Amino acid sequence: MVRVGKQLDHAGLSASQARERLAEDGPNELPRPNRRTPLRIAAEVLREPMFAMLLAAGIIYLLLGDRTEASVLLGFAGLSILITIVQEARTERTLEALRDLSAPRALVIRDNETVRVPGPEVVHGDMLVLEAGDRVAADALVIEAQEMEADESLLTGEAVPVRKRAARTGEPDRAEPGGDDTPYLFSGAVITHGRGIARVSATGLRSRIGQVGRFLETLETEVPHLQKETARIVGLCAIGGVAVALLVVLLYGGLRGDWMAALLAGIATAMSLLPEEFPVVLTIFLAMGAWRIAQVGVLTRRASAVEALGAATALCTDKTGTLTQNRMTVTELWLPSGETVPLSDGLVLPEFHALIETAALASAPVPVDPMEVAFHSAARDARVPMREGWQLVHTNGLRPDLLAMSNLWRTGAEGTLTVAAKGAPEAIARLCRLDAAAYQALDQAVRAMAARGIRVLGVASATIAPEDRDKGHEAHDFSLLGLVGLSDPLRAGVPEAIAQCAAAGVRVVMITGDYPATAQAIAAQAGIASDGVMTGDQVSALSDTELAEQAKEMTIFARIMPEQKLRIVSALKAAGEVVAMTGDGVNDAPALKAAHIGIAMGKRGTDVAREAAAIVLVEDDFGAIVVAIRLGRRIYDNIRKAIGFIFAVHVPIAGLALSPLLLGLPLVLGPIQIALLEMIIDPVCALVFEAERAEQHIMRRPPRNPAKRLFSMDLIVPSVLYGGIAFALLLGLHIAMTYWGFAPDRVRTVLFFGLVASIMALVLVNRSFSTSLTRALWRNNASLRYMAAAVLAACGLILTLEPLRRLLHFSQPDPADLLFLILLPVLLLLLCEGMKGWQKNISP
Repeated sequence: MVRVGKQLDHAGLSASQARERLAEDGPNELPRPNRRTPLRIAAEVLREPMFAMLLAAGIIYLLLGDRTEASVLLGFAGLSILITIVQEARTERTLEALRDLSAPRALVIRDNETVRVPGPEVVHGDMLVLEAGDRVAADALVIEAQEMEADESLLTGEAVPVRKRAARTGEPDRAEPGGDDTPYLFSGAVITHGRGIARVSATGLRSRIGQVGRFLETLETEVPHLQKETARIVGLCAIGGVAVALLVVLLYGGLRGDWMAALLAGIATAMSLLPEEFPVVLTIFLAMGAWRIAQVGVLTRRASAVEALGAATALCTDKTGTLTQNRMTVTELWLPSGETVPLSDGLVLPEFHALIETAALASAPVPVDPMEVAFHSAARDARVPMREGWQLVHTNGLRPDLLAMSNLWRTGAEGTLTVAAKGAPEAIARLCRLDAAAYQALDQAVRAMAARGIRVLGVASATIAPEDRDKGHEAHDFSLLGLVGLSDPLRAGVPEAIAQCAAAGVRVVMITGDYPATAQAIAAQAGIASDGVMTGDQVSALSDTELAEQAKEMTIFARIMPEQKLRIVSALKAAGEVVAMTGDGVNDAPALKAAHIGIAMGKRGTDVAREAAAIVLVEDDFGAIVVAIRLGRRIYDNIRKAIGFIFAVHVPIAGLALSPLLLGLPLVLGPIQIALLEMIIDPVCALVFEAERAEQHIMRRPPRNPAKRLFSMDLIVPSVLYGGIAFALLLGLHIAMTYWGFAPDRVRTVLFFGLVASIMALVLVNRSFSTSLTRALWRNNASLRYMAAAVLAACGLILTLEPLRRLLHFSQPDPADLLFLILLPVLLLLLCEGMKGWQKNISP
């Protein structure tokens, strides 16, 4: 506690009263959720179905005695878990760095003295002494106010500060945030102008921010689509694989009488049918996706959120601080002559210099208010020659009956003072005593600017005698210099990002607490198509069903309260949309958590918003959302390509394991050969397909149907057909070689390496949904080149080393066998590409 000085008008609480209330009510802070330590992240990861399946498959192989395959599976599980833990732990560390650990200190009156205390020690009933630049430490009722204004945008979404007045007798201690000329202050707001004293009415969880935090606890986060699909496929694979393996054991033992060989055949069948690559693909792809997107400044608190963002059909966005920069900028100037000029790049004609200079002189010399900061910046950027040696001698403040203020400057010239005034256009018109014609011209200019969402202030000047310095505004003979238009400019790249969203079939919906005219103007600048605006009052008048119907078409919602943002997001979800929600303020947090994908701003965003979101934009770059959508779609496409490959490649493996039992042919694939094949398939799935480039038209197609299954028939059927072609060719070769009297080891050698060549051919078949084989062959994928080289080297090593050939029951290859290994994959590629073309021709 730091003693600052005396305060005679309000004694405030005594130190003992403050201690008692602090002990009774608790500290003035929101409870922070437990930090997600690496151990906690690991526990959460291990509860995911995809990891559970991966670990279960590894343990099964370990129990079966196949330590090689078990090691591979468990190694992939460990690698996937490690990548996920490292990525999410990095995200948590970044969020901690973004968090403002120093809670705002507060100047309070205790025992008739002003003392500065830490924010958490502020209690109910404390008297806060507030000046421009202070952050309000708790909800409070204004007792005294001198030209006080506060920025409440984090709670309301309003782009400009609102005026505050002293409370009147009988007014309640608390009310909703927003609007001018109210006596209520809220925790987190910033005093931008003036000073005053306020009595604390609520702290901690009882404050407005605290109520939002409590409400968040009642909301449930949407279960990711991939998690649902993975849980479904885990059960299907387990049931199907065990059932077929048991059938093989019974058939083999019953038909051939060798139950030990039947058990080995059952194990080989189970290994060939169990697609343990599914969890490998899902975990590696999502973990690598989170890593890739972090490179462009997007942190994913849950890896599945990136894939989900790729499916978004509606992107709800706040205006202030999200689409806009949340800083006022002078954008337009108007002179009484009727001349108007947009201000860009600081280029201002000399005839407008006096207007900009006077607006800056009418502001505080060291500004805090965003509009006054904008005036000084405009004067500096336009290189307006500010008056040297001038001294501020008096200020006339805002009054409820006259919304204008003025600064009196001693110019250095004997006998005169210069007065610079700014304020509401009607107040400046009153000070300038405009006639009807001049007032009408001013009013038309104001209306034209307001229709474009521009906030307008009038500027005037006067020259007075020193003895008139203490007289009020009305006593001076002001001359109108013009109007200054201010707006909160769009962030760089926002129009381009919204245009890309539109091309990708993602509807951008603006939800703001600001005024309808401002919202429409910003929407027009950003390129958000709109047929109208729905206000908070209109939202309140609709039932949930009616709102869901209206929300299908509406793209701008204005004057919206926090609970209404949540209703709008829920209405869009009820209408079948996959909803992404961006925001930075406390008022956005419930909607961020309720949306399928919550996206918080990292720099300006509040702790509450970041904790509620699944994705955090480190640089507050709205354009990064488009990058994330593109990456999400690419991840989903590549997952489907990998899954298609998995289904395709298991058909010939399972076929070659089962066909000898049914056709009386020699066994070709045992557990050890299948384990070796899986060592090829696993890294191909995890590395090659993860690195595949995005489809050519990925951002010019509509989002996928959210109800569509990941493991859908339109994916499985063609994949099984491709695998069936490979199996048919291999089976034909098996029958032919047996008929020709080839030795069993030679047959096994040719079929095994023929199967390896078929696997690599199926990689090329599944590399693209839309690209031809020719383009797919030349499309850059470094992982494929490295994997192909590794597979070729491994095959050469196996065929060269006698101990490995003996272990795998392979023979020394005959040079004539190479013809089979070349023709087989070439024929497979041609047949599969022909089937692709046939499917395109018959598809509607």
